[in-house]
Amino acid sequence: MSESGLRTAFLRRKPIDDIESEGGDGLQRTLGLWQLTAIGIGGIIGAGIFSLAGAVANEKAGPAVLVSFLIAGVASAAAAFSYAEFAGLIPRAGSAYTYGYVVLGEFAGWFIGWDLLLEYTAIVSVVAIGISGYFGELIGFLGLSLPQWMLGAPGSETGDVPPGTYKIDLFAVLLCLLIAFVLNRGMRSAARFETWLVYLKVAIVLLVIVVGAFHIQAGNYVPFFPFGLGGAFAGAATVFFAVFGYDAMSTAAEESKDSQRHMPKAILYSLAISMVLYVLACLVLTGMVNYRDINAEAAFASAFADVGLPVLGAVISVGAIVGILTVLFTFLLGASRVGYSMSRDGLLPGWLSHTSPTTHAPTRITWILGIASALIAGFLPIGEAAELTNIGILLAFIVVCIAVVVLRYKQPDLPRTFRCPGMPVVPLVGVGFSIWLISFLDPVTWLRFAIWFLLGLVIYLAYGRRRSRLAQRS
Repeated sequence: MSESGLRTAFLRRKPIDDIESEGGDGLQRTLGLWQLTAIGIGGIIGAGIFSLAGAVANEKAGPAVLVSFLIAGVASAAAAFSYAEFAGLIPRAGSAYTYGYVVLGEFAGWFIGWDLLLEYTAIVSVVAIGISGYFGELIGFLGLSLPQWMLGAPGSETGDVPPGTYKIDLFAVLLCLLIAFVLNRGMRSAARFETWLVYLKVAIVLLVIVVGAFHIQAGNYVPFFPFGLGGAFAGAATVFFAVFGYDAMSTAAEESKDSQRHMPKAILYSLAISMVLYVLACLVLTGMVNYRDINAEAAFASAFADVGLPVLGAVISVGAIVGILTVLFTFLLGASRVGYSMSRDGLLPGWLSHTSPTTHAPTRITWILGIASALIAGFLPIGEAAELTNIGILLAFIVVCIAVVVLRYKQPDLPRTFRCPGMPVVPLVGVGFSIWLISFLDPVTWLRFAIWFLLGLVIYLAYGRRRSRLAQRS
């Protein structure tokens, strides 16, 4: 293909007018507003409130950890407003992938979609490994013992095994496969499962806040900025990764009963509810325990044990496991819907976009990504698996925030059910904050991302640019 032909392929855009007539087996619209909101909360509230808040308070921000969450929340809200405008305008599966394809062109869409496939799948793996760690501690607390070969990936610190014995994090593997199974039962039953888990998680967080409020000692808030204002900003860079999740939820737009009205509300509601719970929980935690004495790994459980409520601490530990489980659901849902959309657009083999005639779930891509996340979780230590995450989410935020500005000024008269306020300042704040956070990432993260990107580029040039539906039309 000539240089001009390649440029044409890169920049061809999916017409908004054609989106409602897209082919494929079709997903079933079953989700209401509060089910969507629950999926968003399920993706946002997880390890951030049960362990990350304590670690940041202890090591970086002190009582100002709540300021860290507020800063991160404002930055995340800038991107959330952009997602909300697109969700009301383009009610299709795929989220940032679809938005980029429509506004910036096929290659930008492919780039973000390919990127999110890795990021969302890796997040599922990392969270599964984290839950597996809690499970191992719970088994030990109950006085039970399991073979060391099944309690951690090769290279993880989970005890010695006999020479020649292979290790695998079996519980993490089973968790990933369980979530894939639940998603393939159909969105109606899967969302019901997720919603009840979210209700339980929110109830536990509220229990923590209400009971903990009676054990606050005002002296623990002094000094409020023990690490200076810079510590609060450094903490914001860390906790930012605990205040997204609505982006993965937005991939379920085609499964919403009234996506154009409900999806923007669900994005904003889920972020707002989660931020209120985060701030109140941080206020209670740092008021109960001096920031120097906070247990970075099990902050709330340890805090309640210190004030003479060890049973409540144990309940919180169990609740943390259940609560973090919802994150697996949200991000595997996101990964499968991105893959489904890319397949339906012809950028990946059409075989992957097949949906079950009974459950209307994209079973093939869901199982493939579920198995991939299980393999990562089973055979990579959590540190190496975590290095695969983060950069993709930030790049998706940048693309969406830029695209919403471009489309607002190129096609201002499109029927939008929600309009991002403060245009173009608010989206540009999202871009700036995402670039700032990217600067904190390790070189190893960039290297692995570059390898994944080059692999995707080869697949696009060899397959996607010729087989896409837009290519077939032209």
